[in-house]
Amino acid sequence: MNVAVDAEPEDLGLDPGRLRAIDRHFGRYVAEGLLPGWQIVVTRHGRIVHSSVHGRRDVATGAPVEPDTLWRIYSMTKPVTSVAAMTLWEEGRFELTDEISRWLPAFADVRVYDRGSALKPYTVPATEPIRVWHLLTHTAGLTYGFMHTSVVDRLYREAVPGLDAGLLDLATACDRYAELPLLFQPGTAWGYSVATDVLARLVEVVAGQDFDSVLRERVFAPLGMTGVRRWAQGSDAGRLATLYVPDPVTGRVTPDPATGDAALAPPAMRAGGHGLICTADDYHRFTQMLLNEGHLDGSRVLGPRTVRLMTRNHLPGGRDLGALSTGGFAETTFDGVGFGLGFAVVQDPVPGRRSGNAGEYHWGGMASTGFWVDPKDRVTALFFSQLMPSSTYPLRQRLNQLVYAALVD
Repeated sequence: MNVAVDAEPEDLGLDPGRLRAIDRHFGRYVAEGLLPGWQIVVTRHGRIVHSSVHGRRDVATGAPVEPDTLWRIYSMTKPVTSVAAMTLWEEGRFELTDEISRWLPAFADVRVYDRGSALKPYTVPATEPIRVWHLLTHTAGLTYGFMHTSVVDRLYREAVPGLDAGLLDLATACDRYAELPLLFQPGTAWGYSVATDVLARLVEVVAGQDFDSVLRERVFAPLGMTGVRRWAQGSDAGRLATLYVPDPVTGRVTPDPATGDAALAPPAMRAGGHGLICTADDYHRFTQMLLNEGHLDGSRVLGPRTVRLMTRNHLPGGRDLGALSTGGFAETTFDGVGFGLGFAVVQDPVPGRRSGNAGEYHWGGMASTGFWVDPKDRVTALFFSQLMPSSTYPLRQRLNQLVYAALVD
């Protein structure tokens, strides 16, 4: 399988002219210097109906985006980690309701921030232990230091310089997280966080293997995701797209080597929440496995009922992210969107004024990558670029609008 078009759009209920509008729309971002380049893949019923590349993977050298370009996918690592964890759940190695301190004892007596400053925070005991499902749903009360929205975020930044940057190994980082207060009582709110890194550490302990070995054996090898790696070296480094940020005055793309060059060397932390680099073909194979409810090309990674469980809303009371999010993270609208076991899940597209169907699930990465899977219309879409932050432009929302506008059956 590769990302070349293998079906006529009209045979699968899509208007070819409207699909071409996708490239025209995003081509303007490149023409105006707002994006360096991009890659888009759209499928229906498991067949590729639109696949395109445009612009440069490196503006300075003029190297073009090509079908085998390597992309930093940042938080699109999270759904992969969640799938790996659920393969262990299917084997009965843990329950979703288990307390994580069973495997990670540092989390046995966590406390929750109540009031006060970063210099003198006042905390209270957690009324509910952190459970496995809290990690999968980002309802554990953990946070990220880069959020800059709360006292607890500041405590993360001050506890260990570079904690978010992956300068520690996974086990050490998780022990440090356990020493910090939670942002809220577990299970009472939603906060984007290091929870998936903690989940990766739990997976290591349960499986008795390092996390990357778990990913390789349980996800990458069965799905033929041969291009996934943590860093690019040798000739592959030339295929890695350069990372950019917008110029604060002109908005035009500007290289960010301080961040981007981290992908050229082995990281200390083999994180579960970020860090993977892959081709569009690799992540395409992952989304097709999800669309097929756990199997691809004769290999089964998960059972169908597990995929269905993961892609239902697990937020307390069936509420949406608009009601439960602690803020500081809003790349797309949260109204009408819940959260499953590793994915944002659309409960109702109307409150968010979006196209698509209830049951669509999705996620994205910090460098303007994103994907979604729609089980009802059997549509998947992938978008790759390398611009931080991902909230700079409404790229994912626009792709969603344009793809569904092309669906005419």
